[in-house]
Amino acid sequence: MSLQNLKYLGKLQGKRVLVLGGTSGIGFSIAEAAIEHGAQVVLSSSNQTKLDNAAAKLQSTYPDLLQRNPVTTRACDLSNSEALEQNLTELLEAATQSGKAKINHIAWTAGDALKLPSLDELSLADINRGGLVRAVAPLLLAKLLPKYMDLSPENSFTFTGGSNTQKPNPGWSLMAMWGGAVEGLMRGLAVDLKPLRVNIVSPGAVHTEIFGTVPAEMLDSVLDSFRQKSTTGTVARPEDLAEAYIYIMKDQFVTGSIVESNGGRLLV
Repeated sequence: MSLQNLKYLGKLQGKRVLVLGGTSGIGFSIAEAAIEHGAQVVLSSSNQTKLDNAAAKLQSTYPDLLQRNPVTTRACDLSNSEALEQNLTELLEAATQSGKAKINHIAWTAGDALKLPSLDELSLADINRGGLVRAVAPLLLAKLLPKYMDLSPENSFTFTGGSNTQKPNPGWSLMAMWGGAVEGLMRGLAVDLKPLRVNIVSPGAVHTEIFGTVPAEMLDSVLDSFRQKSTTGTVARPEDLAEAYIYIMKDQFVTGSIVESNGGRLLV
């Protein structure tokens, strides 16, 4: 039986899914999950080499599923404020074949390396830099969407937040502020782009490639500290979080919502 004939697993069959920040971590796992559900995946990040490597890895993992609809990629620099809207326009043009093949679902997992200065060292430049990729860029993307995406409850735009918005660690005021801004933006867009569904997934600690920056001798203790801050006693895998994004794509009645996947961190 093909996916197309399955009531639940076939909901994403043939749908076009754009994943921003899709070369690693949660974004890459979303791409994997979307492919397994029969979707056509478009990956974007700032680095074309990483995009090529991610696409090749997906092709190697899913040769049969991708035989007719291979993963397509498009680099997009979200850190250049002056060229941001043009860069996003070029991304959407490429992702939709100039509007001929409209997007059904967008998963925004893009981020950038951000220093977290102490409150007494915080500058206006730090504040502005913190929101460019996290809030300003997706807002500009939303401005452009009506040309490239049918505003239908069958379609969705999903942001990525974090449990530090609700329960910030010391020194995370800047990130908590922008996290709150993104949650407000999500609700606003759920109204302004209705009936398109707009939501946010809010993860706790997820063991992604970012932990590769932690010295090997410290990794176990760092992960254990996160385990102790959850009721599950675990750290999430990217594939755990991917399920939340796929759920949002498939549930045509969820919008304006925060889907929490934090291992019970807010309860500890």
